[in-house]
Amino acid sequence: MSACDHGPLRELHHADPEPYLGFEQGPIRPPSESGSLLLRVTRNCPWNRCTFCGLYKGEPFSQRPVDHVLRDIDTVRRFVELLRTGQALPSLDRGADWREQMALHAARHWMRAGSRSVFLQDSNSLIIKPDHLVAILAHLNEAFPAIERITSYARSQTIARMRDADLARIADAGLNRIHIGLESGCDAVLARVRKGANRETHVRAGRKVKGAGIELSEYYMPGLGGRALSRPHALESAEALNRINPDFIRLRTLALPEGLELAHEQATGTFAKMGDRETAEELLLFLQSLSGITSRIRSDHILNLFEEIDGVLPDDQQRMLAVIHRFLALDPEEQVLYQIGRRTGLFRRLDDRLDPALRDQAQRYVEQWMVTPENVDPICDALMQRFI
Repeated sequence: MSACDHGPLRELHHADPEPYLGFEQGPIRPPSESGSLLLRVTRNCPWNRCTFCGLYKGEPFSQRPVDHVLRDIDTVRRFVELLRTGQALPSLDRGADWREQMALHAARHWMRAGSRSVFLQDSNSLIIKPDHLVAILAHLNEAFPAIERITSYARSQTIARMRDADLARIADAGLNRIHIGLESGCDAVLARVRKGANRETHVRAGRKVKGAGIELSEYYMPGLGGRALSRPHALESAEALNRINPDFIRLRTLALPEGLELAHEQATGTFAKMGDRETAEELLLFLQSLSGITSRIRSDHILNLFEEIDGVLPDDQQRMLAVIHRFLALDPEEQVLYQIGRRTGLFRRLDDRLDPALRDQAQRYVEQWMVTPENVDPICDALMQRFI
């Protein structure tokens, strides 16, 4: 099949008046997909109502025509072949050909990372017609037969409505990992933040993904319930995940940049955001309540206080809990030092505060900003804004 002829794949969608303007990439991907080729299938978020997320606010959702996605794949394949064979690259004007420049950069980055994984963007690629997604996956695997993993975000509501046979076809076509933002398994929290799914929908969707033989990453957001709902948020989220047994449980601590609806609620006093110590206590309760599952816990985000929490249940559960116990046992001034060291990016582990050079730098920040146990949380909230 030539790069400009997709044959019968073109028949899977109606003629679309939207012109093809060139290669596209969306704004985000999971940290675990840092080395992946980012391939944009949809734009923005079809739900876009969550009060804790501002990424797509004001941006309309749209599905890219299938042919446009296939042409993106061909563009990357063309650059990969040129780079691999050492042929001369086309001269690209930085203004007129910025999309080609982006595709070339994507190809280079992907090759340096090993060309093993692809991430389908944006927030919910599974919302497109199954036939269309199968066609995209087929063309992707034909273009790059050495791919080991193809991954996507998806919403629980979308997965829960899908036929098992369609999900199985998509798995057979090569989609082998799905990331779902559970955020919480507590219906009161989910309703309050307008997540658009309840606990049973999350559980049903997670089980469907696992039943299709697709790896599943579920996200839990410490702090999302605020002080009022912290305990049910931890306990009911753990209960939901115990019923799903996802391959990965990934932690994403709540952070609230200005402009979010939930940030406005915090400012007006209708939402009581927790500080680091309270959030650590909630995380401890959550991890203690995970039972009977074999998930891997990953704290793979800069917003998390404890990056070193990483292990497989049940064998590593006590080791992971010990990290939080150690932090909570520190005296308040030592907790402050660690919080500032972590929120400035100096510390990645609790023991980093024992490194003389790192400790000295963190202590200078503490003194410069006059941080105390009483004011540390708003200072840390401000520092976290850089990473959102």
